Order: sequence, then structure tokens, then C-alpha cells
Amino acid sequence: MLALRAPVDPARPLPQQEAAPAAPRPTFAEVYESSFAFVWRNARRLGAPEATVDDVVQDVFVIVHRILGEFEGRSSLNVWLFGITRNVVREHRRTLQSRHPHALRAEEPVDHDQLVDSAPGPHENAVQAEAARLVDRLLESLDDEKREVFILAELEKRPAPEIGIALGIPLNTVYSRLRLARQAFAAAAARHRARTEGASR
Repeated sequence: MLALRAPVDPARPLPQQEAAPAAPRPTFAEVYESSFAFVWRNARRLGAPEATVDDVVQDVFVIVHRILGEFEGRSSLNVWLFGITRNVVREHRRTLQSRHPHALRAEEPVDHDQLVDSAPGPHENAVQAEAARLVDRLLESLDDEKREVFILAELEKRPAPEIGIALGIPLNTVYSRLRLARQAFAAAAARHRARTEGASR
């Protein structure tokens, strides 16, 4: 015999599947330890002068400590941090420009990736340092809007939707700026090669 089901009580809510527990929000100490190098190198890439980069990074993490509870996970943590870093760098540059108009002139580039965890040999270090100096010079040829998109897409390998969230711009704008940034970066690289080849003749 088939077992009869009990009639459904319309007043009783249907059982619902329990939602998966949300991933715990990282602590400030965890964020600082895992993302310090990311913030430091991108503060430099975004144009923070070497003399002020430590102050920029400190200010970024002061803000992170204050608003970490607002992080909703709509993008990766590092992309969220990039947005904060971008705003802090812009504010530092405005302040520096108003007080010391000549301070933002091109300075000797440094290796943005010097805070990596691996320990390559001397030759690899030299190659990486030279490549980083070249990237630094080429990034300086881009305006802020193109540079920000280029860094996230090409150097940090973040997807376009996350870039839009980080920068607060529509997805179509991300693609448009990235296309222009790639063109400008390639043109700057071509000019650099032409100068290098001309100097070597």
C-alpha cells in the first residue's frame, strides 16, 4: 500500500534550505599581512613618490582599519584595497603638488615588486628590477584614468567587472579605457625601443 501523505497546512511555512554560512570577514591583522605588498607596489604604480609611499600605505591601512566592516565582498579584497589606495594616492599627490610644485617631477623609478615573497638569484633580481623600472616609466606616460585600469587589468589580472566596482565606473567604460590604455602603453613602449635602438647605434 502507498503511504498517505499528511495534508499540507497552508498556514505553516514550507521548510527552506538553510543558506550556506557566509565566509568570515578577515581580521585587520590578516588583511595587513596578506595585502601589504599589494598596497605598497600599487601605491608606487599609481604615482606616489618614493619619499611619500610609506605615508600613503600607512594612511591606506588606517582607513582599512576604520571601514573594514563595510567590506561586502562584491569584489576581491585586493580590488577593494586598490580603490582605497587610488584615492589616498590622489589626495597625497594633490597635497604635495600644492605645497611643493616640483616634487612630482620624474624620479628614479624603483622596483614595485621588491616586496615579493620569493627569493630569486642576483641575475633574476637584476632582470626584474630593470623590467619594473621600464614599466614604471611607461606607466607615467598614461593619465590617471588609463593607468588605473591598465594596472588592474594587465598587472594585477583582475576581471573587468571587478575593475568597474573598484573604480566606480560602468563596464563599457572599463573596456574603453583599457583599450585606450593598451594603445598608449604600446606607443610608449615603441618610443622607448626606438630611443634605445638609436642610442645603441
